[in-house]
Parts: sequence; structure tokens; C-alpha cells
Amino acid sequence: MNISGIHHVQLCIPAHKEAQARIFYKEVLGLKEIPKPEALKKNGGMWFQVGSQELHIGVEDQVFKGKHHPAFYVMGLNDLKDHLISQEITIQKELPIPGYNRFSIRDPFGNRIEFIEPE
Repeated sequence: MNISGIHHVQLCIPAHKEAQARIFYKEVLGLKEIPKPEALKKNGGMWFQVGSQELHIGVEDQVFKGKHHPAFYVMGLNDLKDHLISQEITIQKELPIPGYNRFSIRDPFGNRIEFIEPE
């Protein structure tokens, strides 16, 4: 067996919240939306390209505020932090890890999102 990387991360949002999710992920975070396969469109949600990986936003009525999260590499972490604060998004400090600066936020649905930049 040879697992070589991550294809995608999926987060969940409540039903009927796609418009709000699209604004947050596409407009606030600036991610590029990509088409979902025709067979999966009936399930709702949306997909985004993040570098060579994908972020899938699925529809599920129960959302858990846990540790599950994507961590996005960022260049210009402080600029991103300033932008998010200007959008009235709460910044959560993270415990330091060697070689990186990082912080996390919660999307409007309670999903944790980490942003990380090499020092």
C-alpha cells in the first residue's frame, strides 16, 4: 500500500445554508469553486480547489464542533488575519509548533479551519 497525499477534506454545513457557505468560502476566503460531478450535485454542497487539493463542503443536518479541520498553507498569515478580523471573524490562537506560525477560525457553521505559514 502506498498512500501518497491528501486528495480532499470534507466539511459539513446544515441543509439550506449553501448560499451562506458560498459567500464565506468563495468571497471571504477567496477559494476557487470547482464543479461537482453531475451524479453528486443532487446531494447539495459545493467543492473548492485549494492548491493541488480540494475542499468539499457537504450538506449534513448535524454539525459537530470538534477538532476535525483542514489546515491551509498561507503566505502572508498576518495579512489574512487582518482581513478576517475586518470581516468580524474571531481568531483563535493555537499552541505554537516549531517552524510555523498559525491560527484557526470557525466557519459560520462551526467547522474549524486552521491557517499555517512556515516561519
